[in-house]
Amino acid sequence: MAIKHNQQIQKNHFHKDWQRYVRVHFDQPGRKKSRRNARVQKAAKVAPRPVDRLRPVVRCPTVKYNRRVRPGRGFSLAELKAAGIPRKLAPTIGISVDPRRQNLSEESLKANVERLQEYRKRLILFPRRNGKTKQGDASAEDVKAAKKGENIIKSTSEILPIKNVVQFEEGPIGNYEATENAYRKLREARSEARLVGVREKRAKLKAEEEQTKKK
Repeated sequence: MAIKHNQQIQKNHFHKDWQRYVRVHFDQPGRKKSRRNARVQKAAKVAPRPVDRLRPVVRCPTVKYNRRVRPGRGFSLAELKAAGIPRKLAPTIGISVDPRRQNLSEESLKANVERLQEYRKRLILFPRRNGKTKQGDASAEDVKAAKKGENIIKSTSEILPIKNVVQFEEGPIGNYEATENAYRKLREARSEARLVGVREKRAKLKAEEEQTKKK
């Protein structure tokens, strides 16, 4: 309440026990170590299964970042169908699925289908029951080698990484001679485009003056 006229000064209680509500973050080094230990324990618990899921290659949005690629939320249903993987089987073998995602280009569809096929080649699928194998399950030798610790996919992001490769295409930009000045060419083209109307008007007036002189 604001003070006005000849009223009594309010007894504001500023001496609160504020120390109880202060939170500090001095435990960050310890928390870092705890998270690392938790990751190690999880990897040991799910071994020889990978600790992460396979993610698709997607392009970043907006003009500023669309030259980069990054891991996506999940593979689209069209990509799974092209790779021959049922949509209900995919999550059970470590493949993330995003049914809302749409493929807007043939390049992304082809790249992700090849990524799924490469994953299936490296995949060692254990049978659900000992001695009873189904179609798609790994052979007994592969299962035995995987249990010993050979050919284990520890992380799909390490085995099938998503890298940004800079590609330089051959074209008119790369065929300029050393003597040519690209900046001057751009400025000249810009000025020509800007002065098209003025030069047309000037040429028209000059032609009219010549016709009047002949008369």
